[in-house]
Amino acid sequence: MTQDKTAFVEVFGDSPLIKVLDFLMTYREFDYSLSDISKETSVGWNTLQTFFFGLVEKNIVKETRQIGRAKLYKLNEENPVTKKLIELNNAITSRAIDEEVQNQQIKI
Repeated sequence: MTQDKTAFVEVFGDSPLIKVLDFLMTYREFDYSLSDISKETSVGWNTLQTFFFGLVEKNIVKETRQIGRAKLYKLNEENPVTKKLIELNNAITSRAIDEEVQNQQIKI
């Protein structure tokens, strides 16, 4: 994951939960192992495990498949809460883009 903060992370802070949700929303077409999620979000393995399975229980994240011993997960886009999170992320991102365009026009 890039070191630049997304608009979602800038608004809600860079707590481990927010960083994981942001990553899963940004790359929601793909599924990831817990090791991959930990690495890509810079969230420690132990920290990730403190909240990740709560997301699975709430059906915000779903298990997609298993490769060897590794289970893979992705955002559950069918969940109504997840749909609202994605809408919110899109609105925040759109506003950030509009503000950046406006700032660039002022500089010209």
